[in-house]
Amino acid sequence: MDLIDRIDHWGRVSPDLVAHRSGDRVLTYGELLARSDTLAAWLDAELGESRAPVAVHGHKEPEMLVAFLGVVKSGRPYVPIDLSIPAQRVERIVQTAGAALTLTPARIASLPAIPSPHRAIVQSPDRPFYILFTSGSTGEPKGVVITRANLEHFVAWMLAEQRFAAPGETFLNQAPFSFDLSVMDLYASLVTGGTLFSITKDHVANLKALYAAFHASALTTWVSTPSFAQMCLIERTFAQPMLPHLRRFLFCGETLAPETASQLLDRFPEAEVWNTYGPTEATVATTSVRITREVLAKWSPLPVGAAMPGTRVVILGENGERVSDGERGEIVIAGPNVSPGYLGRDDLTAKAFFDLDGVRAYRTGDWGRERAGQIFFEGRRDSQVKVNGYRIELGDLEANLRALPEIADAVVLPVEKHGRIDALAAVVVLAVEKTGSDFAFTAQLKTRLGERLPAYMIPRKFLYVDAFPMTANGKADRRKLGEMLG
Repeated sequence: MDLIDRIDHWGRVSPDLVAHRSGDRVLTYGELLARSDTLAAWLDAELGESRAPVAVHGHKEPEMLVAFLGVVKSGRPYVPIDLSIPAQRVERIVQTAGAALTLTPARIASLPAIPSPHRAIVQSPDRPFYILFTSGSTGEPKGVVITRANLEHFVAWMLAEQRFAAPGETFLNQAPFSFDLSVMDLYASLVTGGTLFSITKDHVANLKALYAAFHASALTTWVSTPSFAQMCLIERTFAQPMLPHLRRFLFCGETLAPETASQLLDRFPEAEVWNTYGPTEATVATTSVRITREVLAKWSPLPVGAAMPGTRVVILGENGERVSDGERGEIVIAGPNVSPGYLGRDDLTAKAFFDLDGVRAYRTGDWGRERAGQIFFEGRRDSQVKVNGYRIELGDLEANLRALPEIADAVVLPVEKHGRIDALAAVVVLAVEKTGSDFAFTAQLKTRLGERLPAYMIPRKFLYVDAFPMTANGKADRRKLGEMLG
C-alpha cells in the first residue's frame, strides 16, 4: 500500500468529495491534494536538505490535515501537538523532537492554495512518518517514532477487517490529533475517500451542540474512547434515530466495560461494537474483537481480541518465558506494526524493545492473559495508568508537582470507581505554609500545574500531609496513602 498515493487518488478522481468537516469548515480532497503539494514545495524551499521533523500545532482545523500530508510529502515526519497542551510542554516537545519549524493553521492558511509542481519524495518504508509524544516517567515527554511501514500495516488491517465503503463513509474524529487514537479515524477515512467529522472542544463544552452536530453528521463509523461513548449515553436520545447511518463503533484507548457495550447494542441495533487494544508503540491498535451478545454472555471483563494478521501477541512470565493459557503475564507485541523506538532515547528503546524470534517486539508493561485465543488486558505493571483514554505516567505527573516551589514531595494515586480508573489524587508534602482554605490553595496549585501539563493530567483531589508513611525499604507506602484517601 502506498498510503499517500491512495489519499491523493481521491483528489484526482473526485476533487469535490469532502475530506474533512470541522465546525462550519469543509475541506475537499481536491483542496487537500493541491494545498498539501503546495506546502511540501514550500517546506523544501524553506528547509533545503534538512529532513528534521516538523511540529504541527493546532486543534481540529482542516489545515492540520494539509500539514500532515504536506510534511510527509516533503520527506519529513510530522509531530502533532494539540492546543490543549500547555506552552511549557509544547516547548519541551518541540525541543526534544528537534523540529525544524512549527506550523500552525494560520501559517498554513497564508500559503497560496495553487497547484504546485512538487512531487512527493518517495519515502523508504522504514522512514519515520509521524512522531507522537507520550508521558515520560522523568517528567519529560518521550517521542514514539512510527514509520510508514508501521502505519501502512495498521491501515491495511483496518481496511481488510472492517470493509469500509469507498467512498461513502463518515468517520467520527473525537480524539485530538496528538492522541494516537485519532490515527485510526484519520487514515481509515482518507485512504477510503471518507469524510472525517471532527468533534471540537467547543462541542464537548456544549453537549446540546454536540448532539445537534451528531444529528447532521451522517456518521457511519464511530471512533472514540469508551468514556466518550459512556458520556453520550447519559443523553436518552443518543440512539439509532440520532445516528441512523451508523454501522460500527470502534473503541480503543481504555477498557470497554460490558455495561457500555450492552447499552450501545440496545440503542443501536443496526451497528456493530468492536473492542480493540494496543499501545502507541505498536501503532494504535493490535488486537480486535466484535462484541456481540454471545461475547457479553461469555466474558466479563471483556476480551480485547486476537492479534492482527502478521503480528503476534504473546504473554510472557517474569523471566521471559511463555506462560500457559490462562496464566497472567506481560503482554508483548511482535510484528511489523511495532515502532523502531523512542526518538533520541536509545536507553529507553533498549529497555522496551527487543527481538522475539527475529521479529521486532515491544514490552507493553501491561498485565494480561490469553484464554481460548482471546487476549485479556488486566492493567499496568508499573506506574502508568489510563484516565479517560489518556495514558499518564504517574512519575511524570509527580515530577511536575515537585517542580512547583510550594511542593516538597508528591505521590499520585489512581482513584477507581466501578472497577475502572476514574480520576487521579495527589498526596502532597508542602514546602511552604499553606495559606487560606484547602479549596483555595488547591485551586491555586491546579492553576500552576495547568501551566505545565494538559488538563487531563491534573489530579482531581489533593491531600496534604506532613510526611509520607514509609515501607520497610524506605519508599513511600502507596498502599497506606491509598487508605488515607478513603
